[in-house]
Parts: sequence; C-alpha cells; structure tokens
Amino acid sequence: MKIWLYAGKSGESQTTMVTLPHRGFMPSKNVLSADNQQERLKIIGWIVGFTDGEGCFSISIFKNRTTNTGWQVMPEFVVTQGEKSIKSLQELQKFFGCGKIFINHRYDNHHEHLYRYCVRTIKDLREKIIPFFEENQLKTAKKKDFDKFKLVAKLMESNLHWTLDGIESIKKIAKS
Repeated sequence: MKIWLYAGKSGESQTTMVTLPHRGFMPSKNVLSADNQQERLKIIGWIVGFTDGEGCFSISIFKNRTTNTGWQVMPEFVVTQGEKSIKSLQELQKFFGCGKIFINHRYDNHHEHLYRYCVRTIKDLREKIIPFFEENQLKTAKKKDFDKFKLVAKLMESNLHWTLDGIESIKKIAKS
C-alpha cells in the first residue's frame, strides 16, 4: 500500500487521457457454453496473475484547500505497461467495463511511453474491482495491499475520509 502526500506538483511527466471503447464483463453472447466458461477462467487467471505482477492498489492523500479537512483521499486501482503492451490494458478495460487508460509521456532515457489503466470511482471500485479480487484471490504480497485498499474503500463509503479522524485512520491502515 502506498500513500503519497502531495503539496504541489507531482513528478515531471505529462499525463494525457486516452479514451478507448469497452464492452463490459462478458464479451461473448454465449455465456453458458463450456468453451466460454473455460475461456473466462483463463482470462480470470491471467488478470489475477497480471495484477499480482504489474498492478497496484493505492490510496493517495493530497493536500486540497477546497475540502473541509484540507485533504483529499483518492483510491485507485492501476496497472501500468509500456506502449508495446497497451493491448493488455485494453483487455482489462474491456473485461471490467470501467476505468480509463492514460498515457504518461516519458522524456527520459526510456524508448517508449507508459500507459496506465486506472479505476478511480468509488462505485466502480466497490461494484467491480473489489468483488473480483475478493472472489479471485491474489497470490503474492499484493493481497495484503488489496486487503488494506478494501478496508479504506469501506471507510470511504461511510464518508469517514471527510473527517480528520477518518484521514488519520486511513493513514494508520496504510502504514500497518
């Protein structure tokens, strides 16, 4: 679990949103066939493994003068890939039926830009991402990060992130 406390500009990368079409959870109309069920199991296994290796469940806490507490909490499910592997991010977006793909333009010694599949809305996290990973358990230490992420999302559903005590509770969960 990572917490970033921002008081100014974050990094030096330029971020641009890329909007891609998606179709929802089941791309096939024949959802009950044995072939389709086997394919879905393969996709689910791939998503779990891919997330274990390349994903991140993060809670960012930003200074924000427009909020009552002076802080803003932003939960985010992210998977990052280089430009050559953007199709894998498009597959995630298509499967979950939510989220956006952003490009982080790189101007350092790397030869390709980074793309980030991000899900940020509490509704999509609560209704799609969290239930998926509750049912399809992560296999690495990332499971502990997911458990913390899930707990913070639950606190946010109760609007505890709108209080200073709630912000402190979120910080404690992340540091544990």
